[in-house]
Amino acid sequence: AGLGEFRIRDLNDEINKLLREKGHWEYRIKELGGPDYARIGPKMLDHEGKEVPGNRGYKYFGAAKDLPGVRELFEKEPLPPPRKTRAELMKDIDAEYYGYRDEDDGILEPLEQEHEKKVIAEAVEKWKMEREARLARGEEEEEENIYAVHDDESDEEAGKEREGEEGQQKFIAHVPVPTQQEIEEALVRRKKMELLQKYASETLLAQSEEAKTLLGL
Repeated sequence: AGLGEFRIRDLNDEINKLLREKGHWEYRIKELGGPDYARIGPKMLDHEGKEVPGNRGYKYFGAAKDLPGVRELFEKEPLPPPRKTRAELMKDIDAEYYGYRDEDDGILEPLEQEHEKKVIAEAVEKWKMEREARLARGEEEEEENIYAVHDDESDEEAGKEREGEEGQQKFIAHVPVPTQQEIEEALVRRKKMELLQKYASETLLAQSEEAKTLLGL
């Protein structure tokens, strides 16, 4: 320790230089077919040195470990990176994370529309070419009318049928369709109830319900 800071640093650098040269010779001996001294040889000198955390390879020996600036490096071990909690990880996960806002940038949607038009145009062109080829071979068949009503459909499956003017196609209603008169009556009843609830008292409403019950309405 009495040699002084600069002399100690020079000696420590010289030791590390010799250790590197020793490692090169050990590797060369092994390369020429000799024993692997790096694995089986004595390492007492290496064990006496101490490496700064995070700086592998360079060692400090003896008084060099107490030099200004070096002592602090050995005292403060590098802290491991903090692990994020599940709440912190989930904090940034929103609709944009799952791609629900990809179209809000104003770039993706025009590109998709352009690609969609291109695909539709290609499909139409392909259909036209196939149709022309079938016409040339005389294989064109009459297209099926998806709105046609077949006679073999039962009344239970067909529901109510409505016929239009002469020459128009028949359509099938698969759900009950109210008439115009039923709709008007329902609207009138609804309007009466709204007026009663707005202007009539609870006693009057009760008397009205009682009167309806007695009259069987």
